[in-house]
Amino acid sequence: MITSSANQKVKQVVQWQTKARERRSAGVFLTEGFKMFEEAPEEAIREVYLSQEALARADSQPILRKKLDRVGFETVSDELFAKMSDTRTPQGILCVMKQPHYDLDKLLDVPTPLLVVLEKLQDPGNLGTIVRTGEGAGVTGIIMSCQTVDIFNPKVIRATMGSIFRVPFLYVDNLKDAILKMQERGIHTYAAHLAGKKYYDSFSFREGTAFLIGNEGNGLSRETSELAGEYLKIPMEGKVESLNAAIAASLLMYEAHRQRSYAGSN
Repeated sequence: MITSSANQKVKQVVQWQTKARERRSAGVFLTEGFKMFEEAPEEAIREVYLSQEALARADSQPILRKKLDRVGFETVSDELFAKMSDTRTPQGILCVMKQPHYDLDKLLDVPTPLLVVLEKLQDPGNLGTIVRTGEGAGVTGIIMSCQTVDIFNPKVIRATMGSIFRVPFLYVDNLKDAILKMQERGIHTYAAHLAGKKYYDSFSFREGTAFLIGNEGNGLSRETSELAGEYLKIPMEGKVESLNAAIAASLLMYEAHRQRSYAGSN
C-alpha cells in the first residue's frame, strides 16, 4: 500500500490532475469513480489506484473485482487518496487513461455525419455536457478550435459521465480550414446567430450536418460566422437574448436526432 505523498507515482497523478501540459506530454487523462471505471475500455487503462475503503467495496462486487484483477491496481491510504483526487467526496477509485486520437478525414467520411464544431468554448461543464448530450443525440464527432478548454480537464471528464470513451473528438489548428473541408464533403454548416431569419426546426438536418457553437460570452467570431452555410435562430421569449452554449447545442443536436429518427421510421 502506498502511504507517502512523496511517492513518485502519487506526485505524478497530482500533476496530471492540475496541469494540461503534463497530461499532453504523457498522453494521459484521469477518471474517477466506479461508474467511469466500469465503462472505461480495458485496453486504454494504464494505471488504477484504489483507496482502502474502495478496495473493500470492490471485494463485495465480483464483476468489478474481476476487471480490477485483469487491469491491475495499486492501493493507497484513504488520506493519501483524498490528496490525489480532484473531487470533494472521492469514491476511492482513480484511473490513468491513454488519450484517444481521432482523424478529421475519418470523422468527415462517416455516413451522414452529425458534427458539433466548438470555437473557443471555455467552461468545462459546458464542454462535458455537450459531449454527454452529443452521445445521446447520436452525434458522430466533436471538432474544437485549439482555444477551446482542454477536454481532458477533470471537470470536463466528470461532466461527460463516460461519454468521453465513446464520442470521437479532436482539436484543429485552423477551424476555417476544417469547416471548408466539411463543406467540400457536402456537409451543411449551421450557426445559431442573431442574424438568423428562420427558426432551427425549419431546416432539414437529415443530410450531413455540422452545428457551429461559439464562446459563452462572445459567441462565434465574425470569420467563423461568415463561413456558415445557413444562419438559424432559437425562439426567445421575455428579455432573454441568448442561451447557455451547451443548452443551445443540445436543442440543435436533438432536433437533428428527432428528424433523423422520424425519417428512419418512414
